[in-house]
Amino acid sequence: MNSIKRFALFALFTALWACGNQANETWTEEQIATETAKANDFFEESFQKGLDRSPMRQSYLGIKTDYDKWDDISDERAAEDLAITKDELKYLVDSIDRSRLDKQGKISYDLFKKDAEDNINNFKWRFYNYPVNQMFGMHSQVPSFLINIHQVKDSSDAAAYVARLKGVSHLFDQLITGLKTREDNGIVPPKFVFPRVIEDSKNILKGAPFEKGASGTLLADFEGKVAALDIADDAKTNLINSAKEALLSSVQPAYTQLIGFLEDQETRATEEDGAWKFPNGNEYYNMALKRTTTTDLTAEEIHQIGLSEVERIHNEMREVMKEVGFEGDLKAFFTFLKEDDQFYYPNTDEGKEEYLDSAKQIINNMESRLDELFITKPKARVMVKRVEAFRENSAGKAFYQSPAPDGSRPGTYYVNLANSKNMPKFEMEALAYHEGIPGHHMDRSIAQELTGIPKFRKFGGYTAYVEGWELYSEYVPKEMGMYSNPYANYGRLAMELWRACRLVVDTGIHLKKWTRQQGIDYYINNTSGSERECVRMVERHIVMPSQATAYKIGMLKILELRAAAKEKLGDKFDLREFHEVVLTSGAIPLNTLEMLVNEWVDTKKAESI
Repeated sequence: MNSIKRFALFALFTALWACGNQANETWTEEQIATETAKANDFFEESFQKGLDRSPMRQSYLGIKTDYDKWDDISDERAAEDLAITKDELKYLVDSIDRSRLDKQGKISYDLFKKDAEDNINNFKWRFYNYPVNQMFGMHSQVPSFLINIHQVKDSSDAAAYVARLKGVSHLFDQLITGLKTREDNGIVPPKFVFPRVIEDSKNILKGAPFEKGASGTLLADFEGKVAALDIADDAKTNLINSAKEALLSSVQPAYTQLIGFLEDQETRATEEDGAWKFPNGNEYYNMALKRTTTTDLTAEEIHQIGLSEVERIHNEMREVMKEVGFEGDLKAFFTFLKEDDQFYYPNTDEGKEEYLDSAKQIINNMESRLDELFITKPKARVMVKRVEAFRENSAGKAFYQSPAPDGSRPGTYYVNLANSKNMPKFEMEALAYHEGIPGHHMDRSIAQELTGIPKFRKFGGYTAYVEGWELYSEYVPKEMGMYSNPYANYGRLAMELWRACRLVVDTGIHLKKWTRQQGIDYYINNTSGSERECVRMVERHIVMPSQATAYKIGMLKILELRAAAKEKLGDKFDLREFHEVVLTSGAIPLNTLEMLVNEWVDTKKAESI
């Protein structure tokens, strides 16, 4: 692929970088250290200020300061956050001398400044999203958060859980206010979203204490956590009774109100799917692509890259067909892979356990060979877990949850086993490499464990970098000979094909006004994905404009940088050192990654002279 074009800002960024490095010659090491410490203190203060304003993020990071609270999701809070961002940007520009910062300090300065400017400039787009959809939203985040993130180690943690149950009513009041504001601004989800969200919401109100029978999702979770506490039985009973009361007085009316609002709004929803339907929708989509990919590629350019990559991958798949002796065309091969039972575990509890066991083995095998690829490796462990029943019908096929920085919670690779037919054996290896090791778990855990960089970089992210690395992580095991058979390699290609198709369909829907069905048909005709997978993917594009373009654009950039480094360094190229450069500055924009790789190459070349 031709070099990905960078932001126009890149030239300025590079010039500032060069000027800053030259200016370092006029500063002593002590002056540089002092100014860098001042900048890092500011970045830490800013991060902590944001953390103090987000009880939920505190919990994700294993902090229990506001363990009994939810985030404030009101527009008033958003306006306050904007004012803080403006004040912080002014302080950065007026009070921090960039020329006196060390290398990582300059990176932090530039990233903080660019992010602040983007947040300010894009504040006008804050309602251009669907905070309740089939992929995510408070309706599913609340139970998922309480079950997976809110740990109960003692009675105070249990009391905080109950307090959060009591707070759901106010949280959902804010949520519904936000949904109404979006509708006033012409932002309403398409019709297909509503049945999924309503179903998930109703699932939370099944079981005790809402109806007779076994405990429902939240009560069962709380009872299990309280049962494990080393406290008196009557104290356990009191806590459980308090939880039941909170579920009935807060959670039930909150979900009932949300369901009622959604059922009403559904009557006004349309089947128009693209961002083009929003006021100034094309402008919004172009902005979203720039932020997602950290490039200035146009929607049309991304569309064409996708078409080219689809053709290339199809040709590689035809080579696999020859390898396994399949007679027929590629479409027939897709059908064979979809329909032959040899490629799927039984859709039974035993079959699903077998899938989980196999996924764990794949990750363990890869973990044993990390020294061949990496210098820095994560301390945090990774576990494989099935997606909970209450959300598996709407959730994606697999995803990753970062570990708690204090080690209290491992990284988690979630597998959606609602139907084993949606999780073919031939994709297992690539999927485990993507979500587990060397994919998400490597880059997210290493970033959290870095020292010497501010927390906003440890815990922040750029989708093109993060997801580009994960897709690249599916490719590297192929180079190591780790795919167990031709069908597993086909699975790798099948997943890469998905990411190429995403470029085509995302831009098709949001630029070219494709319908939902046109997008589904494109996937069905060009991939071996099940109809459910094709439908779910298109619906993901619709509710998350631009997000799915990050994977392939990021992967292509990493491969491009690697190829250029190998060409320049020859036998001096070291893959482990290349990965060290890529992974040890946290998640960064692609233009910043290119700068760091080029700097490493120049240093290596100078050392060999």
